[in-house]
Amino acid sequence: MSLIIESIEYYLPENIVTNEDLQKENPDWNLEKIIEKSGVYQRHIASKKETAYDLSIKACDKLFHIYDKNNIDGIIYCTQSPDYIMPSNSFLLHKYFGLKDGVFAYDFNHACTGYIYCLAMANAFVKAGMAREILLINADTYSKYINPKDRSTRVLFGDGAAATIVKESERKRGIIDIDLGSSGSGYNKFWIPAGGLRLPKSDITSVEIEDDRGNIRTQNDIEMDGFGVWSFINSVAPKQVNRLLKRNNLEQTNIDQFVFHQASKMTLESIRRIMKLNEEQVFINIHNIGNTVSASIPIALKDAIDQSKIENGSTLILSGFGVGLSYGTILMEF
Repeated sequence: MSLIIESIEYYLPENIVTNEDLQKENPDWNLEKIIEKSGVYQRHIASKKETAYDLSIKACDKLFHIYDKNNIDGIIYCTQSPDYIMPSNSFLLHKYFGLKDGVFAYDFNHACTGYIYCLAMANAFVKAGMAREILLINADTYSKYINPKDRSTRVLFGDGAAATIVKESERKRGIIDIDLGSSGSGYNKFWIPAGGLRLPKSDITSVEIEDDRGNIRTQNDIEMDGFGVWSFINSVAPKQVNRLLKRNNLEQTNIDQFVFHQASKMTLESIRRIMKLNEEQVFINIHNIGNTVSASIPIALKDAIDQSKIENGSTLILSGFGVGLSYGTILMEF
């Protein structure tokens, strides 16, 4: 028995913010240099009243046009921008779609490795006999955590939601192997210092501070050590991928497509260089979407499928890395 990806749909907010829009708003920003590193030319941004839950509902609406929601046994919902402290978004989604009472609802707080963890947990649930078909939701509205004066994050991130159906299969395909890792010592290389119970929001945490690169933010906003995170990814992701390949007696040439978390153009190119991968093997779609956090891998998967770069029988590596700091890789046959 193995876990296969049955179907993926995603939704991006209607509001698009282009680099031209950012340049008009911030004439002093050197966007050419920023674009060279980020690779992002536009991003979809949620409206003030639009939440990650709203985006996930619209992704599910698209999914349920082609999939019978009554087959769902469980929901695994990954977000770092929930509607409420409690209850979790999965329960709101359960109510909205009128799913049966026997469907379990489970949320977890994860970012860029979130889709890998979703698949890993779903794989465990199915192999334990607790479910047959599970709905995975990856949705975030990071734009609500970004100070508009912080070009390091504002240029990079976009909002979005992906909905995936995974199911058990007797066929000899699906998830083959999983490798997960974490480095908690780097927790503050990508974080929001205030807003939790450790440091509640206050007048003090709301004071804007300018860093040595001219980025302005408060303690209530995302703070990213871009170089630190980039260095971390370069040090762990290629090794993890190669470890997984070696464990399964595979070479890089045996992989039809590598789908990495769409962190930034610089990150994706550095991984490709370190691993000496062909451009055709690495799928990239960050330019018109931005970094959509845990939704980036399923969105990239869907786009790659639609572009016929992935088909039934394709051997894939899915790899995520980021906030935590965390990293995870899955080897699968699609």
